[in-house]
Amino acid sequence: MKKINLREVYPFYENDCFVMVDDEIAEIFEESKRKELNYQRKVHWNKAHYSLDRDDGIEHESIFVSMSPYEIYERKMTKQELHAAISNLPDIQAKRIYAFYFLEMSKSEIAHAEGVSVKAVCKSIAQALRSLEKDLKNFDE
Repeated sequence: MKKINLREVYPFYENDCFVMVDDEIAEIFEESKRKELNYQRKVHWNKAHYSLDRDDGIEHESIFVSMSPYEIYERKMTKQELHAAISNLPDIQAKRIYAFYFLEMSKSEIAHAEGVSVKAVCKSIAQALRSLEKDLKNFDE
């Protein structure tokens, strides 16, 4: 029989809680702990050296951080608020915001495509951003 501390095995234990278990059970806990530490070391040190088709889960774990349901909901609501705020803008400002931020066009490219000065595009985008800021502040309240 061996004495183990349940606080080391289960993270939700806040205080030490010692129990006597069979040697076989204690060995299973030790082996599990060694495997977990080995896996963590492997993830930490070799993350950049695995190919994306290895199927051991390391790439998926490092690339795709799973979001909580609350984070998914919050992101969805933020996108909806942003789209609603952009739709409230005047048509020209909305098109320029879309071209600049979503299509990643430069202000001079937008000005050239519309046949206006770069200064007019800059003013329009700045005014649109101020309007968006006011609208999005109202969404929070």
